[in-house]
Amino acid sequence: MNEMCIIDRFEGDYAVIEYGRVTFNFPRTLLPKDSKEGDVIKFDVRIDDKETFKRSQKMKRLADELFRE
Repeated sequence: MNEMCIIDRFEGDYAVIEYGRVTFNFPRTLLPKDSKEGDVIKFDVRIDDKETFKRSQKMKRLADELFRE
């Protein structure tokens, strides 16, 4: 299966993106300024392991402070 993300239309601050039989709203401000209806777009979604670790350490420190006896 080789589905593409296509900008179907714009509704206010959102672009309606088609991905096969699924549609979803995506903030227009996160798209390139020259995006238009019918454009095929690509997303590069990755997990940032370093930032995830830093955030989890911060949350652990906060929880430790909150529940300190």
